[in-house]
Amino acid sequence: MADALIARFTKRFSGATIRGELQQSARGHGVTVLFGPSGCGKTTVLRCLAGLETPEEGTIQFGDETWFDATRGVQLTPQQRGVGFVFQDYALFPHLTVAGNVGYALRGGSADERRRRVRELLERFELTTHAQKHPRELSGGQQQRVALARALAARPKLLLLDEPLSALDAAMREQVRGELRQSLAACDVPVLLVTHDREEALVLGDSLVVMSEGAVRQSGPVLEIFNRPADAEVARIVRVENVVRGRVLAVRDGLATVEVGAAQLTAVAPPQVAGDVLVSIRGEDVILQREAGGVSSVRNALTARVVSVRAGSPLYSVELDAGFPLRAFITRPACEDLKLAPGATVTALVKAPAVHLIALNH
Repeated sequence: MADALIARFTKRFSGATIRGELQQSARGHGVTVLFGPSGCGKTTVLRCLAGLETPEEGTIQFGDETWFDATRGVQLTPQQRGVGFVFQDYALFPHLTVAGNVGYALRGGSADERRRRVRELLERFELTTHAQKHPRELSGGQQQRVALARALAARPKLLLLDEPLSALDAAMREQVRGELRQSLAACDVPVLLVTHDREEALVLGDSLVVMSEGAVRQSGPVLEIFNRPADAEVARIVRVENVVRGRVLAVRDGLATVEVGAAQLTAVAPPQVAGDVLVSIRGEDVILQREAGGVSSVRNALTARVVSVRAGSPLYSVELDAGFPLRAFITRPACEDLKLAPGATVTALVKAPAVHLIALNH
């Protein structure tokens, strides 16, 4: 792809090897999230893309530009690559005002042009009334917007964000998450963002690159990966609530009958599925009702016993014995209407497309 960021490289440290492999459009807005547990290599990949680290092997291509080529000895600086980088702690200059921080990266052009650019960014990120304040006078969300505005000041080709919400407390993260999504959508610049937070990935990302132990395990649209993980490790990383072993008994008309514990499920059959599998079901895809029947479109109606009910925000977690362990997420009003309590009998409804089968390699 001529208009794409294409990166395939290897970075080695003492006792660790990080392999970056990703592809993203180099035009317009789009947020790709590098997602995985702490220490899996996400930030190293980001720093290699920025030119802050030098891989030992591979290439990084941005459109028609070669940013890195180990064989040819090409390693462009961050300035030559034209990237904007927002660090975990925002790295704002404490002695500069908001306007001074935003304008710091601007070089060339007339003073009027630079002032116009700063004014434009302050307006875009709703910072105009804070222009003469210093970072210590701002909230965490305001500091983040200043860091974004500064990163965008020089009109970068690519915007990189390393754990952009990690410096905020839990309450502030929830508030700022939506603001950040709106800010990124207004940038009209491709974005690569590192996080290990599931909610951040779901809210902020258009596509997802899942990493584990220094390697990419799966990449694709965010919801596709969260709903249909490629293997057990990806399912663990994206925290699918229900992953149990099963065995395919038959496949007919594109549907698989799967034995799971003492129950049988119907699932949409992936190509050439047979034998032992892992059965993956998201908790929010399990619908609970007191009486059986009444929902003809749902192929899986399981009689289940409530094992436990735990309050959560915003959903309650209901542990069930449906012939196999099954967790459902429901709202508090639904929990109260159903009068759920340990020992109660319910019907658990799961549509066939929500039952994802993962082949087990022997």
